[in-house]
Amino acid sequence: MQRFSAFSLFRQGLGGHKGWKPQWRNASPKPSYDAIIVGGGGHGLGAAYYLAKTFGMRNIAVVEKGWIGGGNTGRNTTIIRSNYLFDESAALYDHALKLWEGLSQDLNYNVMFSQRGVLMLAHNIHDVQVFKRHVHANRINGVDNEWLTPEEAKEFCPPLNIERNMRYPVLGAALQRRGGTARHDAVAWGYARAADALGVDIIENCEVTGIRRDASGAVSGVETTRGFIASKRVGVSAAGHTSVVLGMAGVRLPLESYPLQALVSEPIKPIFPCVVMSNTIHAYMSQSDKGELVIGAGTDAYTSYTQRGGLHIATHTLEAICELFPQFRRMRMLRSWGGIVDVTPDRSPIIAKTPVKGLYVNCGWGTGGFKATPGAAHLLAYTIAKDEPHRINAPYTIERFRDGFMIDEAAAAAVAH
Repeated sequence: MQRFSAFSLFRQGLGGHKGWKPQWRNASPKPSYDAIIVGGGGHGLGAAYYLAKTFGMRNIAVVEKGWIGGGNTGRNTTIIRSNYLFDESAALYDHALKLWEGLSQDLNYNVMFSQRGVLMLAHNIHDVQVFKRHVHANRINGVDNEWLTPEEAKEFCPPLNIERNMRYPVLGAALQRRGGTARHDAVAWGYARAADALGVDIIENCEVTGIRRDASGAVSGVETTRGFIASKRVGVSAAGHTSVVLGMAGVRLPLESYPLQALVSEPIKPIFPCVVMSNTIHAYMSQSDKGELVIGAGTDAYTSYTQRGGLHIATHTLEAICELFPQFRRMRMLRSWGGIVDVTPDRSPIIAKTPVKGLYVNCGWGTGGFKATPGAAHLLAYTIAKDEPHRINAPYTIERFRDGFMIDEAAAAAVAH
């Protein structure tokens, strides 16, 4: 792997930047691997990287039906935060945030992680009470969070409208200063490049069509459009299509898949200094390094595998943005897109062993998948390598839905799923 540095950039510049090598190999599948990861997004690539780097497994493959980062990793609004309410959630997301803080150095790849702060708006008395509860719970768990008055919120984010005649006036806000954004494509590319350097085979355009089990019922490998690949350990990290892939092994999951839409504006000069989220109105926004206003909506109301979504959802979101930030009303939208999010009944993920020996799953992230990328990847790698969960993901089993040990972040997370 070529190391990136100021010196290498200068040297390549002298040669017209013609000496850069491919970021990763175009690998062909081997007959067998020690472990196979299904899904070439940030979670899957990261799991392969940590399996190789942290746990010493080098004969690993990542199989992706399309191209690297072409699923939800490339179709999100890049928000990163860890200010979740429950102890289990705070531990999980803050584990990810701590890894985010050193990820560029770890991968020798600039993932453009920017801790610009995440501001979560309160519009009614219930919001105020809930967010103050969040602040206190987060502080008990060692997670930074603070309460701001409307005036303090506007000082932190000058474009914010705090006039009292709004339909939903801003009564205050919770601020996590360590939160922010990262470049989604760079995350996938950085993990792919670093995993490849450790010997991981990244196999694109290789769709899994079946999961083969031996006479004892354990996993023996995966059927793909490029032939059978043997392995006694298979980790599935396929986001909205996880239930389809796990169904091939006879495993049913309590998942529903919904379209989740986002859109960006035409680029403008830097004006928006942070991430702002409003659950009551439901809209959230930040500004990309290219100058686009990145706007996120809530999930569509129906289950679907389309990446298009309903127009009325985007319209409702833009109405909310125009009320919160009236100076942006005349801006034109540049493009919109949708991803497929997998949602569990308690709106918390599953990172666990399945009832099938050798088969592991990382799914159910709803709208929170990108922010958890390094943490989820590390915990999936740990579970595969040790054949048991890490203490952080131990509560996130499939069996919790049978036994009633829910981690109910549906309302507590202050995000709509």
